[in-house]
Amino acid sequence: MAAKVLIVDDHPAICEGLAVRISSQPDLEVCGSAADIAEAVKLVLTVRPDVVVVDIQLKNGNGLDLIHRIKAYDDAIPILVWSMYPDTIYAERALRAGALGYINKQNTTQDIVDAIRTVRDGRIFLSDETATRLLGHVIGAGNRLKASGVESLSDRELEVYRLIGQGLSTSQIAERLHRSSHTVEAHRQAIRRKMHLKSASELNRAAVQWVLENG
Repeated sequence: MAAKVLIVDDHPAICEGLAVRISSQPDLEVCGSAADIAEAVKLVLTVRPDVVVVDIQLKNGNGLDLIHRIKAYDDAIPILVWSMYPDTIYAERALRAGALGYINKQNTTQDIVDAIRTVRDGRIFLSDETATRLLGHVIGAGNRLKASGVESLSDRELEVYRLIGQGLSTSQIAERLHRSSHTVEAHRQAIRRKMHLKSASELNRAAVQWVLENG
């Protein structure tokens, strides 16, 4: 039987393109698609996919949060993250959250299909460069970012940092993340402390520059 693949992405055209490619494979079939966390969780519960393909940036949510939700429901469901963000930023975080693989959207659709098959079979999928870098971290020989960089941030803090860089205000971030403004402000203060940024304006400049460089 063909493996059922659920696609979670908030860009309809990209989602449809991947769905067409997957559906042309004899051993894979698309069992549904979702644009946000609530819709994705509902489909996971109802269609019970064999593989879930998740984007990092979702409508009203974050792919890392969704991974945690899925793994809490069924730790055995293989998850592949595909994203426009560089794997140097999110690949390790995705694996820690419970994903089995990470692939950039700049890869070909055939590469993504191959990655889906890899995680379906219970194996980790990473680019050679990312696998080497993560192995270097394990043995203590990797070139880590400075402790004052984004690597020091928690997943939620990194999400807030990215939204700051996109120009969202504290209230807008709170609405996007379904959190209180007080909680978002606490995240802002934690980010400033960890990254040694002296003021709110310095935080805003650093976040904007980071988004420009990393998407």
